Amino acid sequence: MTTTSPQQPTLRLRGITKTFSGVRALRGVDFELRAGEVHALLGENGAGKSTLIKIIAGAHQPSGGTVELDGQPVTLRGPHDALHRGVAVVYQETSLAPDLSVLENLYLGAWKRAAGRIDWAAMRAEARELFDRLGMDIPLGRRVGDVSKAVAQQVEIARALLRNARILILDEPGSVLNDDELKSLHSLLVDSRQRGVAVVYISHRLEEIFRIADRITVLRDGESIATAPAAEVDEAWVINRMVGRDVAALHAHARQEPGAPVLQVEALRSGPEVRDVSFTLRAGEIVGIGGLVGCGRTEVAQAVAGLRPAESGTVRILGQEPPATPWARRRAGLGYLPGDRSGQGVFGGRSLISNLTLTTLSRYTRFGLLDNRRRAKAAAGRLDELGVRPAIPDYAIGDLSGGNQQKVLLGRVLEPKPSVVILEEPTSGVDIGAKLEIHKMVDALVADGVGVLLLSSDLPELVSMSDRVLVMSEGRVVGELPGGASPEDVMSLAFTSTPVVSEA
Repeated sequence: MTTTSPQQPTLRLRGITKTFSGVRALRGVDFELRAGEVHALLGENGAGKSTLIKIIAGAHQPSGGTVELDGQPVTLRGPHDALHRGVAVVYQETSLAPDLSVLENLYLGAWKRAAGRIDWAAMRAEARELFDRLGMDIPLGRRVGDVSKAVAQQVEIARALLRNARILILDEPGSVLNDDELKSLHSLLVDSRQRGVAVVYISHRLEEIFRIADRITVLRDGESIATAPAAEVDEAWVINRMVGRDVAALHAHARQEPGAPVLQVEALRSGPEVRDVSFTLRAGEIVGIGGLVGCGRTEVAQAVAGLRPAESGTVRILGQEPPATPWARRRAGLGYLPGDRSGQGVFGGRSLISNLTLTTLSRYTRFGLLDNRRRAKAAAGRLDELGVRPAIPDYAIGDLSGGNQQKVLLGRVLEPKPSVVILEEPTSGVDIGAKLEIHKMVDALVADGVGVLLLSSDLPELVSMSDRVLVMSEGRVVGELPGGASPEDVMSLAFTSTPVVSEA
């Protein structure tokens, strides 16, 4: 995109600092936003992006520095104050009321009235005109709880535009959208931009950033590192400033000869999603499972982990066949990282120490009592090893970025020292820096002789990380590819329907 910007920025932040419980999250950040531009805000998870947008949205007060709107210093006393001034935020998790209709959510708290009554006809007409302009085919009477996350996100953006937002902040909007929905979002942004709306766009998808952004600002460790026109830089420039490391490091994975089998799956069946699946995983080896959405890979992982009942077949861990329960499989040496971080992984209202030590409490129990001091000391050290920021045991996990939450979950999975680890979408929703750190954690596991079963919809990641890739279709393994195969090879096999027997 290109933009002709006025001399005076719509929003300017000067020297913004923010401290939480003695931890400095922002260190003198400078940032400016102009009318009619899409300004990408990038950085590793924990770099300070979320804190910064919450200051812009009035949800946090800065510890230092100034916020200016239209050249005038302002104090945003809360989200309602910010919204009154034209600042709207659409977070990853929607704030819509699920039991109300789309139309009711659009105007909740800002009803149009005529003759002392709510003017439903006027609201429907205005909403329909906006939806038509944006290409949104969403029934206004539908209950929001019955629509997809993608549709709910579109409704949130439409609500902001209906309330004449002139600054729109989008926090990882593409994380819940497919390609077609993403194209619709980009079209919506083009329309908003042409009407002079200033957009702050946060995403870990760099290819998406370079399609839509006019300018890019990179944060690292709470500081603003660089700002540049998107047309004048490339992905390597962004990654280097985000993580302080060269892009080539992302794909460097040293490997060793695998050892003895640590996981043997034979003729596993579990409903129509898992049909006669067989494979062997060896110590110090990464075996990837790829395929189209609905191919059965998640169901295979759940059946192997004891989270889904198996109708037939065997699962052996270190040569033994443990009972098909999560607890028995865990005790036998299997760790499982679920793909749904928010729904099946983190306990959002609990602390980091609670999330990290959930499965190893017996280590810190003495005479039937929990030794919280020893537990906290061990957790603090482990959080630091994992690179979690901030590494404060009592910190609420829900206040961490997605990448830091994922590191905590990985730490919990690895605490019992498993021999086999199933990683489902381990880098979903995390940025380049966090992805690199997670890859290094996986490489360390392999170097220690752990067998890793990797499920990832990120095909470049899957083929670069794996020693072998099993391709599934319609609940069966339809082919096996060596490490270093291309994503196109995986897709070609994924459209095959003839099952083959995987060779160990």
